[in-house]
Amino acid sequence: MTNTMRVISQDTFGGPEVLTETERERPVPGIGQVLVRVRAAGLNPTDWKNRQHRTTVSRPLPLVLGWDVSGVVEQVGWGVTLHEVGDEVFGMLPYPDGVGAFAEYVLAPARALVAKPAGIDHVQAGALPLAALTAWQALVDTAGLGAGQRVLIHAAAGGVGHLAVQIAKARGAYVIGTASAPKHAFVRGLGADEMIDYHAVDFAEAVRDVDVVLDPIAGEYGPRSLRTLRPGGAYVSILGADDAVRAEAARLGVRAAGMVVEHDQQGMRAIAELAAAGRLRAEIAATFPLAEAARAHELGETGRTAGKIVLTV
Repeated sequence: MTNTMRVISQDTFGGPEVLTETERERPVPGIGQVLVRVRAAGLNPTDWKNRQHRTTVSRPLPLVLGWDVSGVVEQVGWGVTLHEVGDEVFGMLPYPDGVGAFAEYVLAPARALVAKPAGIDHVQAGALPLAALTAWQALVDTAGLGAGQRVLIHAAAGGVGHLAVQIAKARGAYVIGTASAPKHAFVRGLGADEMIDYHAVDFAEAVRDVDVVLDPIAGEYGPRSLRTLRPGGAYVSILGADDAVRAEAARLGVRAAGMVVEHDQQGMRAIAELAAAGRLRAEIAATFPLAEAARAHELGETGRTAGKIVLTV
């Protein structure tokens, strides 16, 4: 193993062209950390938003992006007992500051990672963590979604949405999804019970008495989504719920919550169990080698893909 590694770095904020392949010193794991040899790293919208500096987090440059990782433990730091050298693992680096998966090697807290199920490959495992954890934490931890409940999932063909559909079905819920008409067959294939073409139908008029709304869009979707909830229902936005939405929710007798995904070993174990059982699978829209990260970003920013884009190392 050499003392250097390839990374995809940027020295300035901007378009995909600012991403360049370069070399850095390979890090050494500290207390409670493991060094992972990266085999696959998923892309998420937060990656290109951070690349452009369209976030509230101020990041120092140069910057190596990437939160999703699947790979093999190369070294373990002092005190690590959960993983050993050679273990295949996957997980999400701590969000938002634990970034850096678009590289040959990355440091991670040992408890951010879990064993990769033997039945899924690294591309599949690299696509899951951030989006699946977002869906799990929104639906299960925040909303408490359970069997027999009705859930409305916006952008149901998207990275978070298509995993949320599967998680909701695994929880025994009745799933209503919004997506453009060409994507309905895909989402129904994941288990959705009803689909709404948001181009043709106003979901706020068509849907009533749901227990939970998962919203990865926000904006005007927030107040409109509140009208679909039964009394006591929960609206969860992964982009934050502003004061106006919270106030309207209180007036209607429902709950509004805005969440940020967190690295979470318990959640990752649940995701791994679902994946191992064949009940949770990421749709892979495209894969690119690490050196073509800029092309991957370009495709992701079109907003026209269904599922996830993954870099392979």
